[in-house]
Amino acid sequence: MADKPHLFGIRHHGPGCASSLLKALETLKPDCLLVEGPPEAEPLVPAIATESMKPPVAWLSYCPDDTALAVYHPFAVFSPEWQALGWAVRHGVSVRLIDLPLVHSLALEQQRRAALQAPPQSSPTSSSDATQEELDDAVEPDAGDPLDWLAKAAGYGDGEAWWNHMVEERGDGEELFAAIAEAMVTLRNELGDQARERSEHDARREALREAHMRQCLREAQKAGHQRIAVVCGAWHLSALQADVTAKSDQQLLKGLAKVKVNSTWVPWTYRHLTRASGYGAGISSPGWYEHLWRSSNAQSPRTIGWLARVARLMREKDLDCSSAHLIETARLADSLAALRERPQPGLDELNEATRTVLCMGDDAVLRLIDDALVVGDRFGAVPPDVPVVPLQRDVEQQQKTLRLKPEALAKTLDLDLRAPNDLSRSHLLHRLRLLDVAWGEVARTGRSARGTFHEIWNLQWQPEFQLQLIEASRYGQTVVQASTARVIERAAQAHDIEQLAELVDLVLLAAIPEAVEPVTQALENRAATTGDALQLLAAMPALANVFRYGSVRQTDASLVAHVLDGIIVRACISLPLTCTSLDDAAAEALRDKLLAAHGAVLLRNGDEQTGVWRRALVAVAGQTTAHALIAGLATRLALDDGVLTGDDAALALGLQLSPGADPGRAAAWLEGFLNRNAQVLLHDETVWRLVDQWLSTLGDEHFMRVLPLVRRTFATFGPGERRDLGARARRAVGGTVVTPGAQPQWDDARAALAIPVLRQIFGLPS
Repeated sequence: MADKPHLFGIRHHGPGCASSLLKALETLKPDCLLVEGPPEAEPLVPAIATESMKPPVAWLSYCPDDTALAVYHPFAVFSPEWQALGWAVRHGVSVRLIDLPLVHSLALEQQRRAALQAPPQSSPTSSSDATQEELDDAVEPDAGDPLDWLAKAAGYGDGEAWWNHMVEERGDGEELFAAIAEAMVTLRNELGDQARERSEHDARREALREAHMRQCLREAQKAGHQRIAVVCGAWHLSALQADVTAKSDQQLLKGLAKVKVNSTWVPWTYRHLTRASGYGAGISSPGWYEHLWRSSNAQSPRTIGWLARVARLMREKDLDCSSAHLIETARLADSLAALRERPQPGLDELNEATRTVLCMGDDAVLRLIDDALVVGDRFGAVPPDVPVVPLQRDVEQQQKTLRLKPEALAKTLDLDLRAPNDLSRSHLLHRLRLLDVAWGEVARTGRSARGTFHEIWNLQWQPEFQLQLIEASRYGQTVVQASTARVIERAAQAHDIEQLAELVDLVLLAAIPEAVEPVTQALENRAATTGDALQLLAAMPALANVFRYGSVRQTDASLVAHVLDGIIVRACISLPLTCTSLDDAAAEALRDKLLAAHGAVLLRNGDEQTGVWRRALVAVAGQTTAHALIAGLATRLALDDGVLTGDDAALALGLQLSPGADPGRAAAWLEGFLNRNAQVLLHDETVWRLVDQWLSTLGDEHFMRVLPLVRRTFATFGPGERRDLGARARRAVGGTVVTPGAQPQWDDARAALAIPVLRQIFGLPS
C-alpha cells in the first residue's frame, strides 16, 4: 500500500527551507517528486545537474504569437525547488511539475487584458480607467500576505520579517514543515480567502491551479509510486488535503482556452530577485540568503563570515575598517540578538551593528554594503545547448567572437573605432539598439564625441533582453537581418523628417548597408513633399554628422550628401516665412533648431550650401516681421560668419535699441543677438556702448518691463563672464575706474542730521 503523500510547504526562495527540505528528502527517499511549476518546463529539468548551469537562472515561458504574454520562474542556489529538483535528478527520481499549464494560464491572462482594454459597454465588469500598469501586471499579481496575521500576533511588523527570522535564518530541519503545514492550514481554514486580497480573476485562477495540482497528485498515485513528495506553496497545503472529488476537479478544468507556449532557460541576476526589479521573486536580500546557505555547513559562525565580507568591501573602497572595529561589531550584533531572544544575529542585527561601529552612523556606507552584499551582483549562466531562437544564438556567438561578455554589473567600454574589433563591437551595440535591446548607452560625457575616433558606452546586461531578442526574432535569424527589417519597418511608419534623419544616422552607425537605400529614399521623399521649415531644420544635424564623420566609421558619406543638400536649400527657402507670426514659446523652440542647423551647415562646409544659408540669415536679420529673438540671433550668426560687418551690426543695434523701440522687442532682440555669449559685449566697444546707452535712456516703467528679460539673458552667462562684465561696468566711459576704496565727496552738514537719531537708536547720550 502506498504511503500518504508528504507535503512540503514553502513560501519563497530561502536557505532555511532549502536546507530543511534536503534533509527531509534524504530521510524520506521518495520515488516521485511533484513540484509546483509549469509543466511546459519539465524537459528543462535535467539541465539543472549540468556543470555549466550556474544559478541564478530562470525558466522563461512565452507565447511565440504574442511575446507580451510571458512569465519568469527564477531560481537561486538557495531556492527550495532548485535544491529539490537537483536532488531528484542526481538520484534518478521521477519529477513532475504540477502547476496549471501555461497554455491555459497565459490564455487566462490574455483574456484578462482583453477585458481591461474593452470599452465599458462591451465589458461591464471591466474598468474604463484601466491603466497601463494594470495591463503590464505579471501573470500572477501580488496578493495580500496571509502570514501578516501570524506576524502581527507574534509582534512583527509584517509576514516577511516573521518568516525570515522564524524559518530562513534558523533552518531547524525536517520538523519545520510540520509546523508550517499546521500554521497555514489553520490560517486558511479559519480566515479563508480574506487572508489574501483577491480579485475575481485571481480567485478563479487559484482554484484552477489547485484543481490541477490535485489531479496531478492522483495521477502519480495511480502510476504506482509508493513514496510521493510534493513541494508547493504553503498556502496550497490545505487545498491539496481537501476532500474534493476527481470529477469535480475535471469539470472545473474542462474547456479552458489555450495558447501556444515555448520555454527555455535564461540567466538571471540577484537584482531581479528583489521586489523592486519588477521580475522579482519576493525576496529583498538575495546576497544575504546566499551567505546563509553557504555558511550553513561552514566551520565559522555566519556572523564572522559576513563581517569579513563587509571588511573586504570597505577596504576595497579605501574605507577605514580595522580588526578592532570588526570585533566590536560582532559583539554588538551578538548583544542585540540576545536582547531580542534570537539564537544568532540576523541581518537586522548585523546592519544595526555595522551602522553603529563600522559606518559611524553614516547611512551612505551602509547603502554601499546593501547594494554590493545584501543584494549582490551575481549573474547566472545556462548551458549552451538550451533551446534558443536563432537570433539569440547569433548574438551569443558575436559576444564570444568580440569578447563582449554580458554582465549584470554596469561597466564603461571605451572603443577605438580605428581598431577593427572595436568597430565591430560598436556595430553590434548599435544594431541591438535598433532592435530595442538597450544593452549599451552611448555616454554623453567623457573623452568620447561623435566627431572623434573614440566611442564610450555604458554597458549593463538585463535578463529581460532575452525576451526582447525572442520578440525581435520575427524580423530575422541574425542580428543584421533583424535590424535591417526593423529599420525598414520604422522608416515606413515614421511621419517626421527628423525621425527619418536620425534613422539614417543610426543605420550608418550600425553599418547596415541593405537598409541605407530604403531609409534614405524615404527621407528624400518626405523632404520633397514638406514645406515645414522646423522639420527640415531638425533633420539637418543628424545628416551633417553622418556626412562629416562617416569616414571614421568607414561609411560612404556621399549616400546622404545629396539628401542633406536638398534639405538645406528647402529650409533656406522656407525660413523667412517661418520666422514671422511667432509667439515667445515658438520663437524659443525655433532658436534651438536654428542654432543646430547652423552648426550642421558649417559641418557640411560646401560653398553653395553655405552661401544659400548665409543669404537666408541676412534676410531674416533684416526682416521687420520676424520675431525679435530670431532676428537678433540671425544678425549675430551672420556677424560671426563675416557676412555682416561690425558697422552693419552697429547699425542694426542702433535701430533695434533706439529710444523709440518697444522695450520688450528690444530686449528679445538683444537676447538673440548676444546668444548666451558675453564675449561680444566684453570685446566690442561699439556693442557695449549701444547697449549701455539703450539701458540708460529707458524710463522707470519701461525699465521694469525690460528687467526680467535682460536678467534672463545675463543669467545664461558663466560666472567668469559675469564677473568680467561687472568689472567693466565699474569703468566710466572716459576710462576712469571707480574703485571700491576711493573716497567719495561727503556733505558733512547733511550727514550730521542723522547723528541724533542714530544716538537715540543705539542708546547713546545726546
